[in-house]
Amino acid sequence: MKTTETIGGRGCTIYTTDGAEILLLQPVDDHDQSLLDSEVELIQSLTERPFILVALGIKDWSSELTPWPAPPTFGKQPFGEGAEDTLGYFKDTLLPSLTERWGDMKVILGGYSLAGLFPLWAGYNSELCDGIAAASPSVWYPRWTEYIEGKAMHSKAVYLSLGDREFRTKNPVRGERDRSGANPSNMDDAIRLQHELISAQAIATTLEWNPGGHFVDSEKRMAKAFGWVVENM
Repeated sequence: MKTTETIGGRGCTIYTTDGAEILLLQPVDDHDQSLLDSEVELIQSLTERPFILVALGIKDWSSELTPWPAPPTFGKQPFGEGAEDTLGYFKDTLLPSLTERWGDMKVILGGYSLAGLFPLWAGYNSELCDGIAAASPSVWYPRWTEYIEGKAMHSKAVYLSLGDREFRTKNPVRGERDRSGANPSNMDDAIRLQHELISAQAIATTLEWNPGGHFVDSEKRMAKAFGWVVENM
């Protein structure tokens, strides 16, 4: 069943299943929102384990999901440091509300692009989630690779993916941009390092390469991410 609710002053889309034992949390923008029905159907085709998916609407994509300020890479809007507040909402408002309603469940936090970077950052800074589903995460983010060196990941399973054309560009300055306009030309090395560091901590993890660039089949990539973590957590 699909419902739309306001929890703690923020809009959420909720997909419920009887007997659910896993809670999937996903920050979404309008584009992601439009693909949720398809994404949920795809997840259901990949696992027999019942789940609830709660999608949190994000209004300021470039600020609410990023951990520290960074200059704009396209246009005039800089990146912000709203990840701390967003994590606080998940921990202090959303999750307690959902737990009161459905009881304790395993939690998987996932997302696409900058919403895929956010779960990784949350995994280093909290024990909010048992698993992380990061599809085409924005690991190009300034100082990210330096940040994760020596950091302990607290989640038990981490899925990573990237499109096999996301890092290919004839223009090393501009490259192919994600929804936030950022240049991911260094994403190949960054995603491999991310996977290497997580693997070194004996955490269940995989790095999957999908065909195409950043904008291809995002709902399918997201479904594969959640499906893998559900089965491997």
